[in-house]
Amino acid sequence: MAYPLELGLQDASSPIMEELLYFHDHTLMIVFLISSLVLYIISAMLTTNLMHTSTVDAQEIETVWTILPAVILILIALPSLRILYLMDEMNDPSLTMKTLGHQWYWSYEYSDFEDLSLDSYMIPTSDLNPGMFRLLEVDNRIVLPTDTTTRILISSEDVLHSWAVPSLGIKTDAIPGRLNQATLMITRPGVYYGQCSEICGANHSFMPITIEAVPLTYFEKWTSSII
Repeated sequence: MAYPLELGLQDASSPIMEELLYFHDHTLMIVFLISSLVLYIISAMLTTNLMHTSTVDAQEIETVWTILPAVILILIALPSLRILYLMDEMNDPSLTMKTLGHQWYWSYEYSDFEDLSLDSYMIPTSDLNPGMFRLLEVDNRIVLPTDTTTRILISSEDVLHSWAVPSLGIKTDAIPGRLNQATLMITRPGVYYGQCSEICGANHSFMPITIEAVPLTYFEKWTSSII
């Protein structure tokens, strides 16, 4: 989860988030180089007597600053398209979970298990135990297995919501009457926090998402104890 004064993104805990981090660093470096070049040119023009600021006819430089931005956009677009295809629909997921947004809580259904569903409400501040995170802890955590391809089907029963877990690289809108899909594979055990990222009403800030990732053997024991 995020920590105070954090300047970058959260640590990646899924392959998709790792790709997003690489793309972020790749794009940030390109933006930094462009900004440095523009700043150098502006400084040179304003601080030397050997150059003037009048517009002059220069076919060569016009050709360069027309072609160079196109090349830079291609260098940004290609890895971006690759990540979009990686985030696209998977053919044969090992587990499917349906997520429904309500005002103002989440409900979950495990499609591969009959009668396995739960509602997830935020724990009020007055009921928190020492070590719990305010506005992030819920009474029923989602339990998912690690190293398992999971398909998340996301929808809403009232207004627009958004199911977002930053460290897993997921942010998908929950729209009434529409079923959106997200791909998820958690690479390490742990507890991952998220929140609704759509302004859905008065209690928008009070519908967190908490995922507990466990090894597959523990997940099987949990499902057998719940059903």
